[in-house]
Amino acid sequence: QVYLVESGGGLVQAGGSLRLSCAASGNIFSINAMGWYRQAPGKQRELVATITSGRTTTYADSVKGRFTISRDNAMNKITLYLQMNRLKPEDTAVYYCKVAPSWGQGTQVTVSS
Repeated sequence: QVYLVESGGGLVQAGGSLRLSCAASGNIFSINAMGWYRQAPGKQRELVATITSGRTTTYADSVKGRFTISRDNAMNKITLYLQMNRLKPEDTAVYYCKVAPSWGQGTQVTVSS
């Protein structure tokens, strides 16, 4: 069992930046791929970015060049990050960390125009 806790969401103006964090604990030794997803009101949850244990990354087209996913592996904890720059109102959503099959509780990101 992997436990995930996100933090770092908030309200920001368009063009601003936020950094999300996701602390993973529990059975972290089995973790390979980690990812960020988001869900806007009335829309389906969508993939934002993923990163493997070998640091291979993938991004949704809508965030390429603006968002950067990274991870920090420590002995007892893995922390996943999402650096979000040049934010747009359409980035407004609840952002979730995922390590299959576990999900975090989500953190709200609101971008005002």
